[in-house]
Amino acid sequence: MRGIDSVIRTVAHVLAGILVIWIIMDLLDANRANTVVGWFHSAADWLAAWSIGLFDVAGHTLQVLLDYGIPAVVYVVIANVIASRAFGRP
Repeated sequence: MRGIDSVIRTVAHVLAGILVIWIIMDLLDANRANTVVGWFHSAADWLAAWSIGLFDVAGHTLQVLLDYGIPAVVYVVIANVIASRAFGRP
C-alpha cells in the first residue's frame, strides 16, 4: 500500500502549495485581474473557507497568514496522520 499513502500526502502538499502560493501573491500585491492570480485566489478561498476569519487580528499580513496558513498546515498534518495510520506498517 505504499502508493496510496504517497498519493494522499502528495494531494495534501499540492493543496497546501496552492494556499502558500496565494499567500505569497496576496502579500506581494499581485494583480487580481490576472487570470492566474484569480484562479489561485478562488482556489485558496475555497480551500480555506472554513478558516477565513477564524481569528480577527490587526494587520493584513498576519490576517492572511492565519486565514490561509492554518488550513495549509492542517491539510498536511491530517494527510500525514491518515497515511501513516491507515497505510503504515503494523
